[in-house]
Amino acid sequence: MEACHPTQYFNVTSYGATTVAIITLEVFVGMWINAFIVCVLCIAWVKKKTLNSNEKILLLLGCSRCSYLCFTWIYRFLSMIYPDFLHVPTIRQLIRSLVTFFNYSNLWVSACLCGFYCIKIANFRNSFFIYLKVKIDRMVPWFLLGSEILALAISIIIADLSETLQRNNNTSTCPGNFWEVTIRKDMHLLSTFLLSGFVFAASFLVVTFAAVFLLFSLWRHKRTMQTSSMKDLSMDAHIRAMKSVLSFLVMYSINFVCLVLTIIYATKKENIMTLLLYIYLCAFPGVHSLILIFSSPKLRKAMLKIISCVKCEFFIK
Repeated sequence: MEACHPTQYFNVTSYGATTVAIITLEVFVGMWINAFIVCVLCIAWVKKKTLNSNEKILLLLGCSRCSYLCFTWIYRFLSMIYPDFLHVPTIRQLIRSLVTFFNYSNLWVSACLCGFYCIKIANFRNSFFIYLKVKIDRMVPWFLLGSEILALAISIIIADLSETLQRNNNTSTCPGNFWEVTIRKDMHLLSTFLLSGFVFAASFLVVTFAAVFLLFSLWRHKRTMQTSSMKDLSMDAHIRAMKSVLSFLVMYSINFVCLVLTIIYATKKENIMTLLLYIYLCAFPGVHSLILIFSSPKLRKAMLKIISCVKCEFFIK
């Protein structure tokens, strides 16, 4: 039997090693942060036998982000270090489907969280907005279920289109009708881009409108407190809330731009630009979840308790 060349199973460059090292660090930190959110909420769920709407969204968001980071790392690791494993259609399609599904789940649940905060916190006298404020707690489980079903359906369609496109690429050099193969490839590529763009744009629009409405409501309430000479402490809380919402909007906007750029660079060879895109996309779930931890009294208290315990153990040793 002919011996296989070592590079058939192991192929690494300085670019690949740098990418894997940076993404591994980001994934480790991001998974730890999101696993912390999931653990704290699961313990609270067991103790109280119930979770409020905000905690349900955070729990699903933490699970989605943990899974997304895990499968993204697996895919990037295999593509950079062991690319031959991704030549197996079953493995490639399974990993791509899981990465796509959890990415879409992360985007939609983030949008649900932003919309929930807007409806709960913002103050508008519109009758439809008041109706949403009253009914939102009952609607949250259905919104989450709908977002997961939508993410699953679109990820399956995109995975199938991507696999068909991969097969067309592999057969494009074979004799036959070259123009017919090229047209089919372009149609599948366009369909994949349009579906992905729809998911990215829809979630981004939900987040943008919710954040803008919430910022406007908080700003208007701050102006009212200034004119009525209310307590400075309350006004400081509103300013902090405005800064938090604005920072999330900026982060989500950058994330949206990076996602769109990944579509544009999908057909091109990986370079330093794609490295920077994946670095940000892997950093976003951890950084945003950390902001959520410090904006939630329950999660912040649990985090500070763990940090104080770790400090005590360190000084004892």
